[in-house]
Amino acid sequence: MRRFERIANALVKGKAAKVIELVEEALKKDVPPIEILNRGLLAGMNNISERYRNEEVFIPDVLLASRAFHAGMRVVRPALLQDVRPTPGHVVIGTVAGDLHDIGKNLVVTFLRSAGYEVTDLGIDVHPEEFVEAVVKNNAQVLGMSALLTTTMPVMDSTIKLLEQSGLRERVKVIVGGGPITREYGKKINADGYASEARSAVALVERCLQELTEENGTFVESA
Repeated sequence: MRRFERIANALVKGKAAKVIELVEEALKKDVPPIEILNRGLLAGMNNISERYRNEEVFIPDVLLASRAFHAGMRVVRPALLQDVRPTPGHVVIGTVAGDLHDIGKNLVVTFLRSAGYEVTDLGIDVHPEEFVEAVVKNNAQVLGMSALLTTTMPVMDSTIKLLEQSGLRERVKVIVGGGPITREYGKKINADGYASEARSAVALVERCLQELTEENGTFVESA
């Protein structure tokens, strides 16, 4: 069985200690950290997510797999961030108020930081006022919001409206993502961009910053 498959399978089975062992082993063999993340850890999470949607596994299985994923991330994250060259641009990001889900948001943070962007992670359950305060405090060019619950989606709209009321909207790009979020919803609430998955966040932020520089109002979507 190939190395990445072993990591993914251990994750699916919720074997956190085994995932740590396999990730450490891969790093010692000079396997690129981004490959460990994409082909091992993320592949495993995609697998368990698909099984859950097909009702082949249940919430306890997903929670065990999530714990194993976080264990692997703690090992691979420092390697991802080694020798990173700073990239111009500051991103503020968080999961909106009322929502405690952060796996996708944390992945976006990791990808952005590994690309050299400065990121302020506000965590979970972030209210519109907190997003706006962080944008001002950090002079951020991009604000990213995540939601997994449909009931918390309106917080994104409220945050954008508060940015407008505060006179900040013209100088910050707003990107949105998460399970129930769609391109159409992003456009409806006047966001500037939408990402369907964490891996596309870097390219999305790059294009948003370019749009900001060019003062172009085109809606941006991840590839």
